[in-house]
Amino acid sequence: MATGEAHRIVDVENVKQYTFSTEPVPRLSCSDPEAEKRIANDQPVVLTDTNLVTSALHWNEAFLRTHIGDGKFTVFTSDSHKFLYYDDKKLKFVPNFKPPTRHLEMTFDQFIDKIEDKNNSKWYYLQQGLNDTVGTQIVFDFMGFNWSWITEQQKKNGWGTLTSNLLFLGMDGVITPCHYDEQQNFFAQIKGYKRFLLFDQDMFECLYPYPVFHPHDRQSQVDFDNPDFEKFPKFRNLKGLETVLGPGDVLFLPTYWWHQVESLPGLGNTLSVNFWYKAGPVEKIVYPLTSQQKVSMMRNIEKMITDALNNTAEVAPFFQNLVVGRYT
Repeated sequence: MATGEAHRIVDVENVKQYTFSTEPVPRLSCSDPEAEKRIANDQPVVLTDTNLVTSALHWNEAFLRTHIGDGKFTVFTSDSHKFLYYDDKKLKFVPNFKPPTRHLEMTFDQFIDKIEDKNNSKWYYLQQGLNDTVGTQIVFDFMGFNWSWITEQQKKNGWGTLTSNLLFLGMDGVITPCHYDEQQNFFAQIKGYKRFLLFDQDMFECLYPYPVFHPHDRQSQVDFDNPDFEKFPKFRNLKGLETVLGPGDVLFLPTYWWHQVESLPGLGNTLSVNFWYKAGPVEKIVYPLTSQQKVSMMRNIEKMITDALNNTAEVAPFFQNLVVGRYT
């Protein structure tokens, strides 16, 4: 399937259907002025011809097994195909919390052996920073990325430094449930097909994020497969965007945009690399505030109150007392 046709795969029967509606993310050439405009305005766009990771499109499990090196890599394991992120530094705030995944360190050979073992009932997901622990051939391909284009985007849009490049190798059918990040992200697909469900900051109240002190901070509390509309009634109002990335496609994923990522089932393992950049400084406040600025402000206020109270049990009553009867 050609890269430009990757979005058509969303029509296959085994793609999950949800209760909310979506519209397609625009697929554009990186030289299209509309693509530049969307990036500048923090709007998602799929770029079909950046050549950002062309030097790595030959990567697959066999090639990586030979060339990635003998070091230990970061692997997560789960009893299900869903890999819900959690922050182990916040476990102390929720005593009865049971981590949904386990963090392991293993060689690449060990990881491949695990995912190819037909008798293994566990799910595995490698998420490793591309750093000096990888082999020389991987470094050579990494240096061949289209750094001139992406660095130009960084400068043009006033972003901060590149913080990391993560290599993702996911099993067929794995899902990273809905969450948001606090960095600008170019997500490049190398092998296989990934479906992205995207929701802007105006959908914040529909997705019911966990409290900032919770290990699942920045994650939605709603189970997309079985939403509890009694507990989360505004989830009925959720609307979003959707796209499927194929090899060579690059998704611009702006900071604070909610996203769920699915390796499409029945199509093999997926291999991806992301490019995370710090958001640029806000030099001048312009009113009305953007939805992105409001989410950032809410997070900062919630963190400040949580730290000041020094007791997570007091956070909800504090906010209720602040609002109920005064602003309701």
